[in-house]
Amino acid sequence: MPAVTVENPLTLPRVTAPADGKPRQALAVSTAPSGLEGEGFPVRRAFAGIDYRHLDPFIMMDQMGEVDYAAGEPKGTPWHPHRGFETVTYIMDGTFIHQDSHGGGGTITNGDTQWMTAGSGLLHIETPPESLVLSGGLFHGLQLWVNLPKADKMMPPKYQDIRAGGLKLLTSADGGALIRLIAGDIGGHTGPGSTHTPITMTHVSLNAGASVTLPWRADFNALAYGLAGTGFAGPQSRPFAMGQAVVFGPGDTLTVRAADTQDSRSANFEFVLLGGLPIREPMMQYGPFVMNTHAELAQAFDDFQAGRLGRIPADSPYGR
Repeated sequence: MPAVTVENPLTLPRVTAPADGKPRQALAVSTAPSGLEGEGFPVRRAFAGIDYRHLDPFIMMDQMGEVDYAAGEPKGTPWHPHRGFETVTYIMDGTFIHQDSHGGGGTITNGDTQWMTAGSGLLHIETPPESLVLSGGLFHGLQLWVNLPKADKMMPPKYQDIRAGGLKLLTSADGGALIRLIAGDIGGHTGPGSTHTPITMTHVSLNAGASVTLPWRADFNALAYGLAGTGFAGPQSRPFAMGQAVVFGPGDTLTVRAADTQDSRSANFEFVLLGGLPIREPMMQYGPFVMNTHAELAQAFDDFQAGRLGRIPADSPYGR
């Protein structure tokens, strides 16, 4: 990890924060509990226990792996429904195959992102390719759920295939950070992801001992999550590490510093920075359905049971 890198970050556009910006304090650090998802692949529930008022418009995020599978071990998810939100799946190592009942899908690997807007509803499956099942190998990724406002919850489903080569690559003022901008805007630079709910999503590799300060929209919330290694968040240098999430307070700049030595197989401190414009509407979740009211959740479940969220394609190699 990671798949997308450059030999010399100093060749990339540099992002600097305004000198008079208001630094965001690190309000809290939480540790993600571990569990199993789908057919039994290991995940960490990155935002478990964090109050939704700090997450809005994000619903949840799973860190999938990092796991080095033996032959025959890789697993995925069976066919399942979604309605009312978007799933963003970012693969750092390994390969996942996606298919949905509206014809979307594809193979994502080594820095690719699959952005699925479930909207009014669809069926979806995620599986490792047969080659990975047979050989085993390293697998590491993230799946983020982004809420949709009430006005967009029943929009037609949509699929975006964001290849690793299309990410906007940036660096910090001194070249100590490699910033992969997946969606949103940082310092006038825009990522390739097309968002209905305004968000910013980045994956940052920070050299040991280096720090990065980025401009951040004051009307966005701000979260960080450690993927590998150890570092410090905010002007008070609050420690966090792999498997830990940071909630930041108000302000318009974000600072993260990497520890002088890293204790993972990565030489850098790897983390995700997320922010979004809060929707500030009621959010009701029942499994794979995210709506505004209990009545809408009940309708989503009825529609799924009646087959109105789609049918498994007859030519699907993954069964009915």
